[in-house]
Amino acid sequence: MSRPLDSVYPIVYFDCIVIKSRQDSKVINKAVYLALADTMEDQKEPLGLWISQNEGAKFWLRVMTELKNRGVQDILIAAIDGLVRFPDAIGTVYPETEVQLCIVHMLCNSTKYVLWKDRKMHCADLKIMYGSKTLEETELSLRAFEDKWNGKYPIVSQLWHRHWDNIIPFFSYPAEI
Repeated sequence: MSRPLDSVYPIVYFDCIVIKSRQDSKVINKAVYLALADTMEDQKEPLGLWISQNEGAKFWLRVMTELKNRGVQDILIAAIDGLVRFPDAIGTVYPETEVQLCIVHMLCNSTKYVLWKDRKMHCADLKIMYGSKTLEETELSLRAFEDKWNGKYPIVSQLWHRHWDNIIPFFSYPAEI
């Protein structure tokens, strides 16, 4: 039996890491899922670890359902990586939860398309964008970023546009949050 959880969490971070594991004299991949919450008392609390063969939105839906069954009625913000259909899995169980895409994951996904010699300047320009104080500043910075980099790396700004609705929610909150 899993321990009961609080009914509301302001922020829950969901992530998965793939590890190598030895099973029956073979080395295989295993996906380790993690849910880590900020409590209403501003403490970090692990909600659970789960293991599967690989990461997928279907398994995340199972995790959401388990959290609901353990007493979590509401998650205000879910911070996630860019896994396809992950926001849908969250919305199925927690339709009012705001999904925030992890900026670190976005940076990692962005830089894999950029030549090594351009990465430092490229990341500095991305930082101007995600480090902006308001949504308006961010949108202006994105346009400036596109003007500078779209000739060489158009896929990066396309990536940011594709995920924009899940990148911008934190601009609705004060910097302290």
